[in-house]
Amino acid sequence: QVQLVESGGGLVQPGGSLRLSCAASGSIFSIGDMGWYRQAPGKERELVAGITPGGRSNYADSVKGRYTISRDNAKKTVYLQMNSLKPEDTALYYCNANLVPRGTFQRGDYWGQGTQVTVSS
Repeated sequence: QVQLVESGGGLVQPGGSLRLSCAASGSIFSIGDMGWYRQAPGKERELVAGITPGGRSNYADSVKGRYTISRDNAKKTVYLQMNSLKPEDTALYYCNANLVPRGTFQRGDYWGQGTQVTVSS
């Protein structure tokens, strides 16, 4: 069974930094694009950053210059380095991976359980 497990969330003061990690595990044939989404209370889930297997990345305008997404294909892990955090960055952050599991060999989107990021003084 395929799982995405996030870690690294927490409480941080404005201006601080956090690094999120998301590791994919289970019987996986291949992983395509990976990304991070977030959802704040009362708001819709939004794309924060995405990255292709080759390392090409894209970002939401609200986080450009502050967040950096990266991945380690050998470890099946995607990271999100978040700097200069603001209170409006507070949200539940979700990892996403478009992947092909062994067994079914049917490509699909998989999600982590979410990790809370709270930016507050």
